[in-house]
Amino acid sequence: MDKFTNSAWFMRIVAFALAALLFISINFEMESDKKSLGLSTAPEISTETIENVPVEVYYDRENLVVSGVPETVDVTLKGAKSLLINAKNQRDFKVYVDLSDPAISMGDRTVTFKISDLNEKLVATIDPEYAEVNVQERVTKEFSVEAEYNGSLLEEGYTAGQPTVSPKTVKITGAKDAIEQISYVKANLEISKGLNETVNGKATVKALDRDLNKLDVTIEPSSVDVSLKVSIPSKTVSIAPKQTGKAKDGIRITSMSVDPKEVTLFGSETDLEKIDEINLPVNISKIDGDTELELDLNKPESVQKMSLGKVKVKIRTEKVDVDEENAEPVVEEEEPETETEQKQEEQVVEEEAEKDEPAAIESKTFNNIQIVPVGIQDDQEAELESDVTSITLLGEADDLKKITKDDINLTVDVSNLDEGTHDVDLAVSVPEGVEWELDSKTISVTITQKDEET
Repeated sequence: MDKFTNSAWFMRIVAFALAALLFISINFEMESDKKSLGLSTAPEISTETIENVPVEVYYDRENLVVSGVPETVDVTLKGAKSLLINAKNQRDFKVYVDLSDPAISMGDRTVTFKISDLNEKLVATIDPEYAEVNVQERVTKEFSVEAEYNGSLLEEGYTAGQPTVSPKTVKITGAKDAIEQISYVKANLEISKGLNETVNGKATVKALDRDLNKLDVTIEPSSVDVSLKVSIPSKTVSIAPKQTGKAKDGIRITSMSVDPKEVTLFGSETDLEKIDEINLPVNISKIDGDTELELDLNKPESVQKMSLGKVKVKIRTEKVDVDEENAEPVVEEEEPETETEQKQEEQVVEEEAEKDEPAAIESKTFNNIQIVPVGIQDDQEAELESDVTSITLLGEADDLKKITKDDINLTVDVSNLDEGTHDVDLAVSVPEGVEWELDSKTISVTITQKDEET
């Protein structure tokens, strides 16, 4: 064994083995170092398209307006896959159009898109490559705003006044040629179908050309407050009681009166023109004597609503002999009376009539009686359709002479009303012993919120 280890061949074999191991070790370390330093084999080249990349536009925004630049573009990147993935995830590059040159000319021009902050080892292609833009002088001008609404959405029979706008004017900024094209500045108030009360709301302002195309401009303020007063035409007519049925035997109807005597109808003007009175059927077949009935007032189909739903009917009767009632009158021939006898008879009849008649009822009308709203909440305002009205008092002449305007109080309770327009009953206070009549027992009240103090 010692002889073999001490031989020249043994030494050669060992030296070769050590050299081979050293070669393999050195090459393995070099390959590892190359990989760690990115010095490995050529990287994999790929492409990636990034869609909807925002476009920035650089220009003098105080004096110019630029239009025609798309909001986004698509960018296709080519390069090492690892760099592509990083660029797509980070999106730390920018696409822009540079119009910042102070000497730039007005009008149409073609501009190319540029890209910045992109890794220099990536190649970018932008779609589209360029844009046709328009550069105009920036102009600001003041315009009046016209409010509009869809009148077909009002409830049948109702009408609306001219809508009011606040503020009445707006400032519109845009390209000079766009400002010159403005023909209408409108604020459309959105309302719901079947609208039957005053509405207040916000409306967006739009600038339109003569063909009602919307123009690309900036409006300040962009919305305005619009108030639309909605009401319904009215007409006051008399209530006419009409007897139906046959009175009982021995009963004769001597008088019939209605309280109140008039009713206010609400509806379209065309329909109201055709109505002069409201018939009230009164069945007398069950009447036994003097009585007072409360009857429903039938609303005509063409009328939207009435100020009254029920009325009182006072019926006065007298008892008659059945035979006398059914007997046919017999006409007897009498000798002609002398002139003196006729005068005496007429005087007796007049005296008897004066004894039977009750004290005469007279009327007295007071105009411009103030209507006072009560119960107004602190954060609300109440606007009456009219703050004065006329009232007619009925009573004996001596009582009416003592009454003045100060004795009459008309109030309307608004304590439980929400924002909007409401028909509210009037509360009437007059001296005892007299009755009163109003053209309308209700009044339209509009409740609005007070403006907050700044």
